[in-house]
Amino acid sequence: MKFKFNHFNFNVLDLNKSIKFYEEALGLKEVRRKEASDGSFILVYMGDGISDFTLELTWMRDRVESYDLGDEEFHLAVTVDNYEESFKKHEKMGCIEYVNESMGIYFITDPDGYWTEIVPLR
Repeated sequence: MKFKFNHFNFNVLDLNKSIKFYEEALGLKEVRRKEASDGSFILVYMGDGISDFTLELTWMRDRVESYDLGDEEFHLAVTVDNYEESFKKHEKMGCIEYVNESMGIYFITDPDGYWTEIVPLR
């Protein structure tokens, strides 16, 4: 029996704002969408166009309060082929949350406070 990663989920308050963020910050594009027939939720799957792995953004119609992200120890991680250019872009966007110079990585935050680790190709 073999398992393969499929997707990871972030619950979001403003779906359009989150889609725009992931398009701009990471170049992700919407690859599919599921909308509840009663309008209670929308699932948008964002892909990198390279792998089959997707980020699922879940919007719940009745949710108005921010999600409790705990100690923010969980995060998504992506590799980038041009670390310096990526850093400058995210710096300009104002979304860099933490830089770990000794490890050569940094983290960005999305509109809901979720962290994404940016790792250079090695």
